[in-house]
Amino acid sequence: MGTTSTPLLELFLAEHGKIIRLIDRIVGCRETAEELAQDVFVKLWGRIITDQDRSLLFRTAQTVAIDHVRAQRVRSNYAQIATPEQGPAQGIAPDTAAAARQELDLLLQALHLLPERTQRIFFLNRLDGLSYPEIAKALGVSVSTIEKEMIRALDSCRQCLANRRS
Repeated sequence: MGTTSTPLLELFLAEHGKIIRLIDRIVGCRETAEELAQDVFVKLWGRIITDQDRSLLFRTAQTVAIDHVRAQRVRSNYAQIATPEQGPAQGIAPDTAAAARQELDLLLQALHLLPERTQRIFFLNRLDGLSYPEIAKALGVSVSTIEKEMIRALDSCRQCLANRRS
């Protein structure tokens, strides 16, 4: 060990119990407090520390503990936001998912039987979210043409589903 870190080690060992208790009061977990105390030591490693720097040691411990609590809160908030979006997908029964997949495959087959321009118009609207005027401009056709092609695509999808159910 270098001579610059020996005073830190001596101070850290002398105050180790107090540092653990301080961090434990903030984070509420003894094991986490012990891990964070090691982080405090690593953060201060290489600094020239004297016995007079006791307050730096405790302030660093407090800051590390508070940062840990904040990070936990952020992760918890994110988990609460993300979970509802992911929850329903996890609750789908396997037979329902299989039936939906079959239905999607049939719809895609029906769409692939349509002319290429009709398919493109349908996907630009339904997947890319483009409006009829935006599609018309992009393809260089009238809005009326887009409307007719969409009616054709949607009729094909309806007919496909009706045939499946009968």
